[in-house]
Amino acid sequence: MEDRFENLESKMMSAEDQIDELNRTVWRQQQALDVLRDQLRQLAQQLKSVQEALPAPPGQEIPPHY
Repeated sequence: MEDRFENLESKMMSAEDQIDELNRTVWRQQQALDVLRDQLRQLAQQLKSVQEALPAPPGQEIPPHY
């Protein structure tokens, strides 16, 4: 009977260790995702700034008014 309890206790400790490791992995991935999201936002802003600074392509320019 005691062997069964030790076996269950061992399995429970192993499961707790695995859960802790998974939690750490999820936390690291969330941190990486936050960094990537910020970088994407910055790139989108830079792209918008560049596009606004470029002249309109030929044929899409507004004709001058006389």
